[in-house]
Amino acid sequence: MRASRERACRFALLGVSILIASLSSGAALAQTTAPIAATLPHDLSPWGMFMQADIVVKAVMCGLAFASLTTWTIWLAKGMELVSARRRAEKSLVKLASASSLDDAAAALETPQLRRGTVMHLVHKAADELQRSEYLTADGIKERVAIALSRIDAGAGRKMARGTGLLATIGATAPFVGLFGTVWGIMNAFIGISQTKTTNLAVVAPGIAEALLATAIGLVAAIPAVIVYNVFARSLASYRALLADASGEVLQHVSRDLDRAELDHARAQAQAQAQRAAAPRPAVRLAE
Repeated sequence: MRASRERACRFALLGVSILIASLSSGAALAQTTAPIAATLPHDLSPWGMFMQADIVVKAVMCGLAFASLTTWTIWLAKGMELVSARRRAEKSLVKLASASSLDDAAAALETPQLRRGTVMHLVHKAADELQRSEYLTADGIKERVAIALSRIDAGAGRKMARGTGLLATIGATAPFVGLFGTVWGIMNAFIGISQTKTTNLAVVAPGIAEALLATAIGLVAAIPAVIVYNVFARSLASYRALLADASGEVLQHVSRDLDRAELDHARAQAQAQAQRAAAPRPAVRLAE
């Protein structure tokens, strides 16, 4: 009986010690998890992660958002400008090809929609060069007209391509800027791990998510910029081809007008010679 009592007392003491140990470990765990839970963000939405991010990561995100806004602004403004210029060039090219002379082409392009286009500028430049080179050789006139038209084509192409270089810059640098924000955010996340002295995923995940948000915004800014730049590059090549065709038509009109003027001059000289030959010669009196 005495041995059974001693055995029962031992079991009771063991149970009490286990209970005390479990209660103490639970209190310690509650004390360690309480500050961790207090430091965890309650809002893991993109806006919430942005508001809880580091100042450097916020600056990166704001810069990338501004770059994305710039991309869409250039796409809207330059797209409307390019579409309008192409329509004017196509209509002007049709009227230019159907004209019989440079003067007729200038008269056909005198409309409110086409008079401000680049093709009308080509026609006016060719007519001005013809007027300034009135008594010079035809070959020299054609060469000077071709040089003037090539300058106008190059200037129109540069003007239309203005702003597209910024798209290329955004498309090339935005992913790396977002990667810089990601690296900075992950570095801060590891610093937070060392300060809390825990590797709990609930502590690590929010900081890493904030860092990866910078990369996501960088890709959002870069991908549309690259696509829009490629679309503009193809459209600009087509627009330059239209201007080249218009320059060719203007040169053809100049060549025809010069040939007509030369032919009219030759006909006038021939008629003058024929009239002089047909005129009666005065009688010559012989000396007696």
